[in-house]
Amino acid sequence: MQYTHVQISESDNIRWVTLDRPPVNALNTEVVAELLDAAEKINQTNNLRAIVLTGIGEQFSAGADLKERKNMGEAEIRNFIHNIRNCFYKWYTLEIPTIAALNGGAYGGGMELALMCDIRFASEGIEMGLRETRLGIIPGAGGTQRLSRIAGESTALKWVLPGKVFSAREALYDRVVDIVVSPAELNDTVNEFTGEILRAAPIAVRQAKKAIKQGLELPFRDALRFETECYNRTIPTKDRTEALKAFSEKRPPKWEGE
Repeated sequence: MQYTHVQISESDNIRWVTLDRPPVNALNTEVVAELLDAAEKINQTNNLRAIVLTGIGEQFSAGADLKERKNMGEAEIRNFIHNIRNCFYKWYTLEIPTIAALNGGAYGGGMELALMCDIRFASEGIEMGLRETRLGIIPGAGGTQRLSRIAGESTALKWVLPGKVFSAREALYDRVVDIVVSPAELNDTVNEFTGEILRAAPIAVRQAKKAIKQGLELPFRDALRFETECYNRTIPTKDRTEALKAFSEKRPPKWEGE
């Protein structure tokens, strides 16, 4: 697929996926299709170690394109919601870590896009929120469920019911974002974090993510058994043997992803 509204760049096995639909990176049918295709290509690429999702301009994403939405019938709206939910779920279930670099405002579907990432970095001074109830709807791309799992039931209710906007600092206090830095520091901070991921064994990182995310959906005793399954997948790997050898030789390990 030829992308019109999504830019892809890659360095050191870290792929940056950048929304580029001025002026506010609104999510229309084309953007959702491109994001879905980008996620499917990530799943087909074995050497990637992390994904960073960000936007161009003053907004990360203002959410759904309401100009497009107002011309949709009820059946078209249901189909669009199905497609965006499917797209975000594809991103949510990627095996490698995903980081949202919120360079600007994130509203509605744009906020839900950030919530489907594993970790959220935000620029100081930006705003974000789930505004859907003020449009007569509710978050429909997983926002109600992911926010409640990230920040807890009461925080999700505080964010969703009034449909209000919150500052980056308020989001940090509510544990909706993980790190807030100045706009000038955002990309460097994200690069520093992804650099730390590169220091860890690729298979171990993927299995750790799987243990945490899928374990949250299980009863505790079942989650412990699932953690053991994930651990066992690391035992026969070359990288585990290399880690022990590197430790004894007092040098950094050389990961093969095997």
